[in-house]
Amino acid sequence: MIVRISGEGQYEMPDGVGDELNELDNRVVAAVEDHDEVGFRHAFDALLAAVRRHGTELAADDLRESTLIIPPADTTLGEAERDFTGDGLLPD
Repeated sequence: MIVRISGEGQYEMPDGVGDELNELDNRVVAAVEDHDEVGFRHAFDALLAAVRRHGTELAADDLRESTLIIPPADTTLGEAERDFTGDGLLPD
């Protein structure tokens, strides 16, 4: 799976991290639905950190298609309300 963090780069994710990313995505969705700014920031930062920790950053000229695109790190709760709804970024 290739994950892009908008404005940052792409990461190739190893097998087996999909469940962790999905769980973090679900936490982001719950915080957005609750209009919980603190919860959103904590969950979204944890999602970004998991991608960076587990993934291998691809070279800038590696143009493989992204499986998942995550909004930029400075995304606000208001902006997230249009991206993290229903099933979130990673449908169950």
